[in-house]
Amino acid sequence: MTTVRLPLFPLNSVLFPGLVLPLNIFEERYRAMMRELLKTGEDEPRRFAVVAIRDGREVAPTAPGLPDQTALPERGPAAGFGPDPIQAFHRVGCIADAATIREREDGSFEVLATGTTRVRLLSVDSSGPFLTAELEEIAEDSGDGAGALAEGVLRAFRNYQKRLAGARERSLTGADLPDEPSVVSYLVAAAAVLDIPAKQRLLQAPDTATRLAEELKLLRAETAVIRHLPSLPAVDLTRTPTSPN
Repeated sequence: MTTVRLPLFPLNSVLFPGLVLPLNIFEERYRAMMRELLKTGEDEPRRFAVVAIRDGREVAPTAPGLPDQTALPERGPAAGFGPDPIQAFHRVGCIADAATIREREDGSFEVLATGTTRVRLLSVDSSGPFLTAELEEIAEDSGDGAGALAEGVLRAFRNYQKRLAGARERSLTGADLPDEPSVVSYLVAAAAVLDIPAKQRLLQAPDTATRLAEELKLLRAETAVIRHLPSLPAVDLTRTPTSPN
């Protein structure tokens, strides 16, 4: 079992290996995290872990609010996540490698990171200026029949994307999507319009084949629903929404 201790960045989204994560960072706890990461040499990975929030707030309250207007704003690295932060997070996340960390004049940061390796959350430490976590790296097993499943998922995803984009948008071609099963599984998981619990289930699938089989069922079901809905906007296949952190 390979374990690692890294800064922890909780988000209201799921990060997958290979996917790009843009961040707009303004909270002090995450500014402190980026300042620490900048101490790492440019020739070394600047890594932190991303986990999806199960129960909590991505951005901590900064002013009194409803229902108690006299309540004080929450402070500290665990603000918004309750007295035992690990209970607020899903237990499987993804390591992110920050290729770009750019500090603005106001002290906030613009960050561009990429998901690399899945990890299991073992413990959370809130004693410092930002959350850190002990994590166990999760190997990616292919499972049985991943290659054939990937072909089926690609066909289903092309049909799904065409339904989402509508006839006015360009359709996908073979050059738009990879054919390596694990890459296919993560790209489709990130690009499909699914809620966080569904994406989380895909992230923590025990192997690639299981993830692809679940995606095939989801894509077929979603495509059937979309047939009866008005045209929807196209989905960006390589980026996740910028987090307002």
